[in-house]
Amino acid sequence: MGIGVVIEASAEGNRVDDSVAAAKRAAEAGVDSVWFGQRFDHDSIGLAALVGREVPGVAVGTSAVPIFARHPILVASQAQTAQAATHGRYSLGIALGAKAFVEPVFGVAHERPIKRLAEFLTVLRSLTETGTADFQGETLTAAPPMPTNVPGAEPPLPLLVAAMGPQALRVTGELADGTLPYLAGPRALGEHIVPAITAAARGAGRPAPRVVALVTAVVSGDVDATREAAAASLAFYDQVPSYQRVVALEGASKAAELAVVGDEETVSAEIRRYFDAGATDVVVTGTGLGGPDGEARTLRLLGELAG
Repeated sequence: MGIGVVIEASAEGNRVDDSVAAAKRAAEAGVDSVWFGQRFDHDSIGLAALVGREVPGVAVGTSAVPIFARHPILVASQAQTAQAATHGRYSLGIALGAKAFVEPVFGVAHERPIKRLAEFLTVLRSLTETGTADFQGETLTAAPPMPTNVPGAEPPLPLLVAAMGPQALRVTGELADGTLPYLAGPRALGEHIVPAITAAARGAGRPAPRVVALVTAVVSGDVDATREAAAASLAFYDQVPSYQRVVALEGASKAAELAVVGDEETVSAEIRRYFDAGATDVVVTGTGLGGPDGEARTLRLLGELAG
């Protein structure tokens, strides 16, 4: 079982310096891994590589890089460079991304997402494991004229997908190493996500998949105020169909209901529920919602659980 934390993007200061400092605090607390989201500002793969280089011993990962408007040759190059920089402590997380953040932003059609995911993963695995690819698919082509392997990028790069729907979980189980579900509570995890991806992996003759559950959780002495902050932070996800579906599978109506807020005993018990539901790792996000004191208490608890 692994315990990780998402390093939140700083609004001021130097993004790289602040991320390194935050990762050092997490590592000193005893947390196993630190993770970086991808938006439209920093490059999460590059940031993970820099942080992993500066903070020895802690694993790093991205959760998750949207694949539309990106080519697997370029993503493989970035990810293998991060793997070499961190001496094998990097995990690549990719995602389909929301249609609203693809078509009007990049001018790229968000079409046939499952086929795109399958072809993207097929090419990624070939590039990172064999050092080349010769693929002409329905949504992409990849035929690099020279080797794509990066010396020092060992062991083979773990490929994770932010998959939660049945079709995405099937493809992920068949072609990737695990999933990165967010806002999928213990019931959704244990009754839907874990069985689906495990069956797909078994059917493809692949090892049991990693299930890296991302959970908004904060140890806080002011539960009401922190819950209000969490509700404001998570309101966006109530408008995204994929998240609406997974929240409903938990029996909830809003994403904010999935936020775990309370004292150390409460948060610890809720994290245990995710492991009991089949998570191999729990990565906590939103630690800053309770202010500096809440963040420090949350990191201490996560370090204790990791230990």
